[in-house]
Amino acid sequence: MRPGQRTDDQQAPERLAVRTVAVPDPGDIVDYFPETAGVAWIQHGEGLVGWGETARIALPAGEDRFTAGEKWLRALFDGAQVDDKVAEPGCGLVAFGSFTFDSTSDGSVLVVPGTIIGRRNGRSWLTTIRPAAGPVPRPRLGPEGAPARPALTGPAELRWHDGSLSAPQWERAVAAAVGRIRAGQLRKVVLARDLFATASADIDVRLMLRRLSGHYPDCYTFACADLVGATPELLIRRQDADISSLVLAGTFPRGRDAAEDAALGAALLASAKENEEHEYAIAGVRSTLAALCDRLDVDPAPSLVRFANVQHLGTGVTGRLAAPQADADHSVLALAAALHPTGAVCGTPAEAAMELIRELEGMDRGRYAGPVGWIDARGNGEWGIALRCAEVDGRRARLFAGCGIVAGSDPAAELAETQVKFAPMRFALEA
Repeated sequence: MRPGQRTDDQQAPERLAVRTVAVPDPGDIVDYFPETAGVAWIQHGEGLVGWGETARIALPAGEDRFTAGEKWLRALFDGAQVDDKVAEPGCGLVAFGSFTFDSTSDGSVLVVPGTIIGRRNGRSWLTTIRPAAGPVPRPRLGPEGAPARPALTGPAELRWHDGSLSAPQWERAVAAAVGRIRAGQLRKVVLARDLFATASADIDVRLMLRRLSGHYPDCYTFACADLVGATPELLIRRQDADISSLVLAGTFPRGRDAAEDAALGAALLASAKENEEHEYAIAGVRSTLAALCDRLDVDPAPSLVRFANVQHLGTGVTGRLAAPQADADHSVLALAAALHPTGAVCGTPAEAAMELIRELEGMDRGRYAGPVGWIDARGNGEWGIALRCAEVDGRRARLFAGCGIVAGSDPAAELAETQVKFAPMRFALEA
């Protein structure tokens, strides 16, 4: 189907005209996030914020949803007229996306915004993306170039509701998973649960993004098609032929003071159960990327990666793609597709873990634990795993949290871990 052909699930002009220009420091880019139809990817104040929609596709369920998305993007990218005065990753024609965890689920989406403001390596830019048949876009900040920014709406009163499984039901699901693992059916499975919040007024996503980016600056704060969060896990970054990833698995809470925090960190590093969970996660990433790279460097041992509320075992991965950098088969989206689902969000072996997730979770994860991020026309970009996130729809939010289950897992301890992992989104929503 060509880019200009429209269906209920797809809209895009025949050809796009794109222009990127340098701009003075715009201040906190999260301030530019609009009331509706916004996209974002921010870490330590750098990244991208976009508003409006020039093109969009909703991808149906299926193992080929990544391939179908890549084909749609390639047609847009190849036909675009691009005037890029900055030439940083994230300049020119850029699309944001969020994909479902399970191939049997609908909901994967790619969005090309109408305007993007970006900041990277001390440089700032503004990109406009319009139909080529219209007037030539002239990027500028100011009243004509930025979205309207009404005052932020404070947190509304919230009511909390059980998700698909109550806490006792979810503990029983964990116990069942442990039994399957001990019986030798698989080695690890990641089980998630959801939690619902209903507010007395529409939830202001702008306030959520401000809170998340401010309180969790080391995470990647993201928004795409009403999925909002701050993920700690970088699935894949590609800049030309260079790639990197950060694998997180194994979790302890933060301490109440420095001494307790250090003791918890030491216990996490020494935990056989947490290290087993982590090794399953890193093994799949190492295997997938080694087949695509002529150089791959993996940290020799996991280290502590600390965030405001939790600390994880983390392993960094860097490499260089063996294929030429222009090879579309190795775009950042194709790499994300090759890596998904990782052992950090699914389990080992992946096929057996996915079947057990479908059997025990009692819910459709939707885009939770799926890839989320951005890609530019050169195939560069950053994709994380959609963790510490919520689906927001008017006054309602659906939160998610999950844990890696191995033979030594305790259901009560895993339930407590999910409560800790709900904390970032509860903080973003509550007064």
